Amino acid sequence: MGEEGVAGLDSADRDTLAAKYFACNTRERAVFEAGIKLGTVYHQFVGTPLSASNVDGLEKAIEDGVRVQPFVEDVSVRIDRTSLRRKRNEYDYQTLTGPMLDVTVVIRIGRVRVIGQMKYIEELNYPLMFVKEVSGP
Repeated sequence: MGEEGVAGLDSADRDTLAAKYFACNTRERAVFEAGIKLGTVYHQFVGTPLSASNVDGLEKAIEDGVRVQPFVEDVSVRIDRTSLRRKRNEYDYQTLTGPMLDVTVVIRIGRVRVIGQMKYIEELNYPLMFVKEVSGP
């Protein structure tokens, strides 16, 4: 039996209860979950103050925040360091932008596994979120 959660429900019971709200199959739900995670990263962290001294910590913080969400098997966050620059004065700082992010999230629901990615696509001039791979029944 799974871990006891809200109102005495274990994880399996909560998954069954939640599943009835999704008018889609497990593969579609896993794709949805990947999109939610990528959208969360973009909209929660773009605008975060950034420098060479905190970029490693910010990558780890984003990964840790995504990792605790439901169905996340793995997550990898890389921030492009080529655009980082030295502060010109006390009031000068950079912020994280969408084009700086390269994020991969792996979602697993049962036997379905989805790899979603967000990265800057030069020819689109856009940080695109997309489904990289779907496997399982």
